[in-house]
Amino acid sequence: MSRSKTITIVSGVAVAAVLAGFASYTATKPASPGAAGTSSVAEVSAGPSEGVYPELEAYARRDASDGLALGRADAPVVLIEYADFKCGYCGKFARDTEPVLVEKYVRDGTLRIEWRNFPIFGEESEAVARAAWAAGRQGRFWQFHKAAYAEDAKRKGFGKERLTALAEEAGVPDLNRFARDSEGAEARAAVKKDQEQGYSLGATSTPSFLVNGRPIAGAQPLETFTEAIEAAAAAKAASAKGRG
Repeated sequence: MSRSKTITIVSGVAVAAVLAGFASYTATKPASPGAAGTSSVAEVSAGPSEGVYPELEAYARRDASDGLALGRADAPVVLIEYADFKCGYCGKFARDTEPVLVEKYVRDGTLRIEWRNFPIFGEESEAVARAAWAAGRQGRFWQFHKAAYAEDAKRKGFGKERLTALAEEAGVPDLNRFARDSEGAEARAAVKKDQEQGYSLGATSTPSFLVNGRPIAGAQPLETFTEAIEAAAAAKAASAKGRG
């Protein structure tokens, strides 16, 4: 999309231009294993500012107390992930790509990852989203995230007993509180807030991402994310040097 095109702002949210940024997942999902002559790598321009909507950087909460985030609150790059625990490609990203990003960029302070619950597959999706949020209230969101995205977790489903088992596996210390929090109004409001934010951006499928205002749709290959992160980090460094 040309940067000369106007980005329409409605209630502080970049809407019209950004809808094109999140291409439909069916158009950007990874190619099937063994598919010949296809590429699943999303286009990431070499120009660090291309395809970036600065207004969308404001979606990063940068709250040091956020239990659904990893990395320094002041990291130069923030990756926001909108995902559903029943989404197979979200699980693939969680198992194959995210750990590499954590090791390579979160640990050295370059990257912060912020999770947004974006349940789109019905009641079980809503329930596991609330459960994940409740686990986060006790400092065990990422452990719950890992358990819920384990290779066979989706097959077992996310019924009430299963959610309790996942919380136990994640080491949530107070399971009674976990159960109460999962069904409480605060959990429902938190999940709804994340969900509405995703829809306001034009995301209609999972996973969808923002990297310092750059939309990325689908569980793209690792290099798509490393290119976007490094471009964003370079832009931040250049901006800081210019101010200096």
